[in-house]
Amino acid sequence: MDKVYKCLGTSNHCPDKREQHDFYATDPDAIDALLSVETFQNDVWECCCGEGHLSKRLEENGYNVFSSDLIDRGYGHVHDFMDTQIPWRGDIISNPPYSSADEFTEKALSVIKTGAKAAFFLKLQFLEGQKRRKLYDVSPPCRVHVFSKRMKCAKNGRFDLMKGRGSAIAYAWFVWQKGFTGQPVIGWI
Repeated sequence: MDKVYKCLGTSNHCPDKREQHDFYATDPDAIDALLSVETFQNDVWECCCGEGHLSKRLEENGYNVFSSDLIDRGYGHVHDFMDTQIPWRGDIISNPPYSSADEFTEKALSVIKTGAKAAFFLKLQFLEGQKRRKLYDVSPPCRVHVFSKRMKCAKNGRFDLMKGRGSAIAYAWFVWQKGFTGQPVIGWI
């Protein structure tokens, strides 16, 4: 893979290989920033809960959180969100695997009710891409909240290894509201 980055004149900004199931835990402060600009229904599904970093913070803020993940990491229920067939009664808030974030967005919008929200913590570059443009033409996010400071995601949930290290990646909360058809509003948090 390093040869690919060198050939393209780019870098993945990480000397290590990516985690097999894309488990990069989100700093719980990201939830605080989201809740400062968005309101959600009381019932929230955190469908990629990992070790519960976001779920626990949502619960601390009074939300009734259903937590699940494809992999048993000692928190929540083991469930493949992509296999979900029944409607969800509330909103969805998560940091999905970036490699399949398009699919997670489509699935979330298929299981929530009209007017409900799906908020995903994603790289800012999620705004670009031809394939994604097709998704946006059908289901644009209603709001994108760009972080003014870099947020940290910890490979395998190891925030202890992140002390003193910055992040080379810009993140944002992408918020979809089922049924929204306008142009997204971009804001900063």
